[in-house]
Amino acid sequence: MIDVLVVGSGLAGMSFCEVLEENNKTFLVVADDSQRASQVAGGLYNPVILKRFTLAWNAAEQLKGVVPFYTHLEEKLKLKLHHRVPVLRRFASIEEQNQWFEAMDTPQLQTFLSPKIRTNTNTSLEAPYGYGEVMHTGRVDTKKLLAGYGTYLDDRNLCVHEPFDFDALKIGPSHFEYKSIRARHIVFATGYGLKQNPYFNYLPLTGTKGELLTIEAPELKEHAVIKSSVFLIPLGRHRYLVGATYKWKDKTNTPTLEARTELLEKLDTFLNCDYEVVAHVAGIRPTVTDRRPLVGRHPQHDQMYVLNGLGSRGVMIAPYAAKLLYQNMEYDLPLPKEMDVARFSKKYVKG
Repeated sequence: MIDVLVVGSGLAGMSFCEVLEENNKTFLVVADDSQRASQVAGGLYNPVILKRFTLAWNAAEQLKGVVPFYTHLEEKLKLKLHHRVPVLRRFASIEEQNQWFEAMDTPQLQTFLSPKIRTNTNTSLEAPYGYGEVMHTGRVDTKKLLAGYGTYLDDRNLCVHEPFDFDALKIGPSHFEYKSIRARHIVFATGYGLKQNPYFNYLPLTGTKGELLTIEAPELKEHAVIKSSVFLIPLGRHRYLVGATYKWKDKTNTPTLEARTELLEKLDTFLNCDYEVVAHVAGIRPTVTDRRPLVGRHPQHDQMYVLNGLGSRGVMIAPYAAKLLYQNMEYDLPLPKEMDVARFSKKYVKG
């Protein structure tokens, strides 16, 4: 008998495994590679919504745990994963500069928005109105993190690599049985795969397709993240991520020419140097209709839980949500109402 069976090994599942290990709980992971959102993510953590200059939901609280969490993982996995990097919002006009300063009058934003406009000194970038700098930002190499964590689990025989078979799950009064596994609790952290989950498919997970390009631009020599009509994220060795798109109808992980064209057209509005596209990836973000995570207990099965709906801010939200879910599971502490799946209880029909 183990304490928890975790289904899914993206940022959400990995974060929950970390909380379990920290609390000396036994667990096993069942996962396949059907969901790619965490692997192809840009990996930024940034507390500000830069389109409207507003604070992201609960961002200040989430940020408190980001650096300690990923620093610990670097030490544990012996990998360089966390990179401190400034995020510069490119201003398109004087009006946007004024909106930046207006946003700074909001007490919650004063910690995160620099009062000084940064002048552009990079001739490879077109930014006549300069930049606003967001503070307390960074990037996590999610692809390297999840590969390293997968190896960590495999070395300890803690992961079963297969699609989860719901027909093989048996629900008892005190525990679950899945094939030869017996567990007191089960947590589903499967991203957009939640749509195929018969226990949680009542939840309004919509899914948004995002596509990213990797370009090589030796002349660019930029070390900050640039946010304009697209993000430009430095990866080192003259390579940069360009992204991302938001599409609601296409639910495949297949890169498209349409997205590539869209990203390059936007990039060309402010990039002045030569570059070459060297990679193009896609994934479905687990987004929710009310833009809040899906975390909590199943309405009918007390020891069945979900950890999902992290959207495009998984690097920030995953450690925070995983800790709160563990406290709810172990100590029955209430979850924040905004993230608790109990807010959708009226949509559930007993099965």
